[in-house]
Amino acid sequence: MSEHRYDVVVLGGGIGGYTAAIRAAQLGKTVAIVERDKMGGTCLHQGCIPSKALLRSAEVYASMKHSEDYGISAQSVSLNFDGVLGRKQRIVDQLHQGLQFLMKKNKITIHHGNGRIIGPSIFSPRSGAVSVEKEDGDIETLLSSNLIIATGSRPRSLPGLEIDGTSIITSEDALRMESLPKSIIIVGGGVIGVEWASMLHDFGVEVTIVEVDKRLVNLEDEDVSKELERLFKKRGIKLETGTKLLPESVKVSDGMVTMQVDKQGEVHELFAERVLVSVGRVANVEAMGLENTDVKIDKGVIRVNRFMQTTESHIYAVGDVIGGLMLAHMAGHEGIVAAEHIAGHQPDELQTHLVSKCTYTRPEIASVGWTQQQAIDQGRQVKVGKFSFKGIGKALVYGDSDGFVKVIADKDTNDILGVHMIGPQVTNSITEAALAQVLNATPWEVGQTIHPHPTLSEALGEAMLAVDGIAISG
Repeated sequence: MSEHRYDVVVLGGGIGGYTAAIRAAQLGKTVAIVERDKMGGTCLHQGCIPSKALLRSAEVYASMKHSEDYGISAQSVSLNFDGVLGRKQRIVDQLHQGLQFLMKKNKITIHHGNGRIIGPSIFSPRSGAVSVEKEDGDIETLLSSNLIIATGSRPRSLPGLEIDGTSIITSEDALRMESLPKSIIIVGGGVIGVEWASMLHDFGVEVTIVEVDKRLVNLEDEDVSKELERLFKKRGIKLETGTKLLPESVKVSDGMVTMQVDKQGEVHELFAERVLVSVGRVANVEAMGLENTDVKIDKGVIRVNRFMQTTESHIYAVGDVIGGLMLAHMAGHEGIVAAEHIAGHQPDELQTHLVSKCTYTRPEIASVGWTQQQAIDQGRQVKVGKFSFKGIGKALVYGDSDGFVKVIADKDTNDILGVHMIGPQVTNSITEAALAQVLNATPWEVGQTIHPHPTLSEALGEAMLAVDGIAISG
């Protein structure tokens, strides 16, 4: 048994945890991270990066199958899924090595093992001392003045539907697939569900989405949902929206999964080789010793204030474990807020509605701010500008002109309330819209920004001008 002292101990080495650790180290603190698996967490190893690597391969494959559209004849195009997996792993490994270098550069100590808060100590009289159980059974005790909890989340399961990791899987299981099924049912039409649907369909898998809500990606603007559904149907992805899975009906037999679903009182049967359950994520708040603290848990997530402090002022929490928008970039920013507050700074309050959301389907989806309905629900009188990518030369050059940009503004104040995009590479364009909202710009001001031609960004400029009916290309 050994004992170590630090200014800050971080539980969890995902993006929220390691970003907090780096910022704390930059501010002169001695820092340690407790991580039971690999540094980088879900985002690097089981989420953002590997899934986007697969999505890129799927996109390239789909493009090559339509190479004749570009005047190129590509003979005998075929999918080498082993090669796809190899490329994915090389990307993950490279980023993992880079992250390890950052830890060394910032003199951050990594303690591998299961961390548990064990309560007060002589060095740290407030609850916050952490024990780390290593693989060999050895126990390390970490003493610190401040603790940051960044333990992330895990895929949510459905009651009565048993995940077996083979036939009935989560998104994390899907990333470990060594071969593709011929058919799959995806339960859940949120961000993760539609990304997997888009990817697997491009890889040649027969895909059916079962979503209990009346529309896909129901946190996005309704116009975006309608466009995604239209384009998915056009590609041949089967949609069962407004449909409830009956978990007790699910059966696995002879390599097939059968299930019954209820659509507005009418029950029918679906079957596929695999079922991917994608119904959200659950915060990891168990088995870390929170019962030894006064940290409050509310509806399954840790309660924090605007500085990421829990109800014990020296214990902070960031990322998925505090709920809200479970986004990697959100977790990273929360980590910076926590670290700066520990160092005695007064970081600006995080404005959740100004955080961009991205979905990496084909076509991509990106948004920031309120949807049109949310703005109306807030009592705002709105004016809307909309511009199709079919009017953008660069989109036509790329052979990808489906989708649009939609801008929602306040009719009285002219403030931008929300920007919603679906179309080519919109995840790279949303940052301009987010900056405009942070700077409290008006649609006219963004529209007066000269967007280079030909670029996809012209769609945003035109949509901004369309709010006042002065779009040049409209």
